[in-house]
Amino acid sequence: MDMLATAKSKKYPTSLETYVGTDKKVTVKTAQEIADMLKERLGEALTACEIREYKTGVSQFPAPHLLVTVTREKFLDLVDALGELDFPHFHVMSGNDDGETIRQISHFSLFRREGRGKEVTVTVTVHVPKSDLVIPSLHSRNPGTGYSEREMFEMLGIDHDGQPNKELVFLPDDWDRSILPWRRDEKGPDGKNAPDGTPLVRELN
Repeated sequence: MDMLATAKSKKYPTSLETYVGTDKKVTVKTAQEIADMLKERLGEALTACEIREYKTGVSQFPAPHLLVTVTREKFLDLVDALGELDFPHFHVMSGNDDGETIRQISHFSLFRREGRGKEVTVTVTVHVPKSDLVIPSLHSRNPGTGYSEREMFEMLGIDHDGQPNKELVFLPDDWDRSILPWRRDEKGPDGKNAPDGTPLVRELN
């Protein structure tokens, strides 16, 4: 499969050619330099930005963690900006029901191949309103994000526009898709039964 050609055929323009290339020279940036670049590039669309400093391993190498929040309209722009620095290695997505919105959290890292003490972890949060639970898919940037996007869809109801596969990942094939296991509202499993009549939520004694 020609991944680049496949990505180009999608609704959102691809930046896969920006992320990869054997002749691309990577210049390692600090978490602060990355933060400054994102602030300049995204302006008010970057609604939160924090750097946490950690140490890792016996030798206590620096392990900085950049946490940012961006509007969903600029989500892909932010990922593309990261891709101009280095291939944004995708780890996983997580999420939470925050009441009026669903919080989607995408976990990346930069400069993994540049040696110890160079890697920067980047966590990107987007608040998606329950009234319009749609966010652009990362499929055109990295098709490997598909499993996480499908998990967010089946567990929280976030639809990723541009994700070609909406099949279930963890739930059984006969699952009632109107029930979203990680939701805390009326769409959650509390008070509902499985197809065999077993309560989906029960107290543990």
